[in-house]
Amino acid sequence: MQPRNMSMSGVVDLAAVKAAQEAKAKAEQARAEAARQGGGPGAVSPADLVIDVDEAGFERDVLQRSTEVPVVIDFWAEWCEPCKQLSPVLEQLVVEYNGRLLLAKIDVDANQMLMQQFGVQGIPAVFAVVAGQALPLFQGAAGKEQIQQTLDQLVQVAEQRFGLTGLTVDPDAAPGAAKDAGPAVPAGPYDALLEAAVQALDAGDFGGAVQAYKNVLSDDPGNTEAKLGLAQAELLHRVQGLDPQQVRQDAAAKPADVQAQVAAADLDLVGGHVEDAFGRLIETVQRTAGDDRNAVRVRLLELFEVVGPDDPRVIAARRALARALF
Repeated sequence: MQPRNMSMSGVVDLAAVKAAQEAKAKAEQARAEAARQGGGPGAVSPADLVIDVDEAGFERDVLQRSTEVPVVIDFWAEWCEPCKQLSPVLEQLVVEYNGRLLLAKIDVDANQMLMQQFGVQGIPAVFAVVAGQALPLFQGAAGKEQIQQTLDQLVQVAEQRFGLTGLTVDPDAAPGAAKDAGPAVPAGPYDALLEAAVQALDAGDFGGAVQAYKNVLSDDPGNTEAKLGLAQAELLHRVQGLDPQQVRQDAAAKPADVQAQVAAADLDLVGGHVEDAFGRLIETVQRTAGDDRNAVRVRLLELFEVVGPDDPRVIAARRALARALF
């Protein structure tokens, strides 16, 4: 199965936002179910933290597991001397992270399709998959300290933005026991409606996605996944059919026009220019008053929902908004 959109830090990838919502919801559901049953998810042995993966098992062993724990991918080959130096370091470090990471080793000679899909130009090459999203980490041999710094950042992003807390490791657990136990997360009452919303997003039916998320929220107003999904779907619905060049011309010509500025901010966010979108609306708040100012404030709060409340850019923009308002 082809990996989903590559996503580098610093850019809002809306597919990644959707995956983050799904991953957070699953993690929260698993913790709630474990608490209800008075226990936790099954433990894995240290041997389960390093696995060999092929094309047939990629979806199960990498994509699905990446909703529980960040999966580091080591592209290697038997003839590659630098790989023989790097792989043992990666294996040692992943075990030391004690369940916060999983290492998937992919032999490029036996899995050419995966190598092509990830755009691997040379080996060793190291990627990560977090909540179904692939991102490149580094290529070539690297020192242990440099690798550890990269993995520290990966763990931090996975926990803060995707709600992934990793796996429980038990040195006495039998290898493969957790995999054999099957999924621990039960189906929720709104799974079908949420899946319909996701399918509508994938099909470009943003109006349908908006309605599907609203259907969930009408019965469960506190549903986190639906609230975040609705914010994303409404954003995509708003920008659908806009002429980006005309929108930006209008925004430049009319700095105090609320509609022109919020439309440009929507395009900024969809294009990954998060700080530009936030800055534009904060400046508009400073230039307006009354109902116009409130409309801009509300739109800015909606964009905060799309990016995520824990994102450092959202935290900084909230402080700037407070200064602008008070």
